Amino acid sequence: MVNVVRSLLLVTILMMSAAPAHAFSVIQGTGTAGTQDAVDAFRATLGEPNNGNNAGPQPSGRREINWDGGGNPNGSPAGTPLTAFQNRGVTFTTPGSGFQQAPVSTGAGSLSTVFGVDYSTTFDAFSPVRLFVPVGSNVTEGIFSVAGTNGGIPGGTRAFGAVFTDVDLAGETTIELFSLSGELLASVDVPAAPGDGEFSFLGIVLDASEGLAHRMRITTGTTPLGAVDNPAGGVDVVGMDDFIFAEPQAVPHPGPLVLVGAGLLMLGARLGARRLRLA
Repeated sequence: MVNVVRSLLLVTILMMSAAPAHAFSVIQGTGTAGTQDAVDAFRATLGEPNNGNNAGPQPSGRREINWDGGGNPNGSPAGTPLTAFQNRGVTFTTPGSGFQQAPVSTGAGSLSTVFGVDYSTTFDAFSPVRLFVPVGSNVTEGIFSVAGTNGGIPGGTRAFGAVFTDVDLAGETTIELFSLSGELLASVDVPAAPGDGEFSFLGIVLDASEGLAHRMRITTGTTPLGAVDNPAGGVDVVGMDDFIFAEPQAVPHPGPLVLVGAGLLMLGARLGARRLRLA
């Protein structure tokens, strides 16, 4: 039995040491002009057309979400999971209580009203007039599926990007991309743009050899909305605007070897923790 355990640990160690660095490219920009240039470059990289609400998978192009509800000037609360954009191939979740699509400080249900903090100068909208934020958390996750299947067919995207407002502190706002098996494919910090209402854009394009990202995770700032923005005191609240991602395509379920490898990694971690407790 001891030899079996040692063999499993050896396999686990080899798998961990042999894990390759994943290949991807980044398009980013800050400020109004820099963000617009980066968004334009990212759109060009993903290609035309913007597939809107057309059922998928489409052979090419991209999907976009600007949160503006066709010009709706008022806020729209939503729970978690947020399934309203499954027609574009993504379902949103948060560890918090839900989401807000809302203008910053005007109109019914603005961010300033909902969270009880005056955000009128803290945030600005890249595409007028609404932003997107989680409630009770600073983490937003997106799970990709084939557009128009109500989340029923797992999907993946080769590229994902988002516009942010008021990223004051470097290293606190990030985008992470994961494979269907849960492997981290990319983790990149959103560029900081200190100053109230400034914009930042980060887009990640996976190398063709990496396959597709089935899940993304965005961490916005240091704390959920409801706090007063105070970067000098280490408190950075961040809003999100336009999401842009390559057309989600169907992804196969992970094969048995991938599942066995994941199981061995978990077993190795548990055995290692047990040995530490016994030492």
